[in-house]
Amino acid sequence: MFEYEIHQQRAAELQRQADTYRQARAAARAARAERAARESRSQAADGRVSTESRSTTDGRRRRTPRAA
Repeated sequence: MFEYEIHQQRAAELQRQADTYRQARAAARAARAERAARESRSQAADGRVSTESRSTTDGRRRRTPRAA
């Protein structure tokens, strides 16, 4: 087998792995979003206001206002 054929097979395998990984991440993201939506609907039905559903970037946001 020629070297370029081996390279092509390896590249195709890596591409398949990357696609599988992306699909798994997308499925996990969709499941998280569905779970969060279900929880917020449940809390809204109970009349509770959620303070936990802030984005994860809120924790990294600067606490002090920027200089004008």
